[in-house]
Amino acid sequence: MSESQKETFRKYLEQAGAIDVLVKVLVQLYEEPSKPKQALDYIKQCLGSPTPAEYEALIAERDGLKSQLEEAHQQIAELQARVQQLEASAEAS
Repeated sequence: MSESQKETFRKYLEQAGAIDVLVKVLVQLYEEPSKPKQALDYIKQCLGSPTPAEYEALIAERDGLKSQLEEAHQQIAELQARVQQLEASAEAS
């Protein structure tokens, strides 16, 4: 990577605010009275990454919502079929 590419990337990080956020998180870790055993997990948590437990809860919620959506699609199809039956019987009358 050339020096100009490095400089361009550094400017990009500065303009995006990434450097400020990273510095704040590292300062927060430095000032933490009791240092966490897993510094990387601490940094991820500060940056907004879900914990493994939160991730699993999100996966479970997603799966539940998928199931509800499938049930709703099935119910819609059943109701549409029922409407067609009612319309057909109304036309026959």
